[in-house]
Amino acid sequence: MRRREFITLIGGAVVWPLPAHAQQGERMRRIGVLAGTADEARMQARYEVFRQALAQLGWTDGRNMRIDYRWGETGGTDIIRKQAAELAALAPDVILVTGGVPGSDA
Repeated sequence: MRRREFITLIGGAVVWPLPAHAQQGERMRRIGVLAGTADEARMQARYEVFRQALAQLGWTDGRNMRIDYRWGETGGTDIIRKQAAELAALAPDVILVTGGVPGSDA
């Protein structure tokens, strides 16, 4: 084998893995959502607006971010604490907590 062919072969072997490394996807971000109820149509509409706003900013659920929901429902503070601990254990990048004052229309 000639010297030039050898150098070309070695140079190609060194450079070959670089394009594969550069094509790796970005890190999947996690958003945790802790809410009182999943059933309310108004709350579902708010979450849809939240997802649409994220999409406008380039964040797509399943592509570059994931949303993990936990619902407190009507189980009281023990259930909410359990759901909050479960959500925190997933180590999301950010946690969104929603709720209201019982009896208010906020």
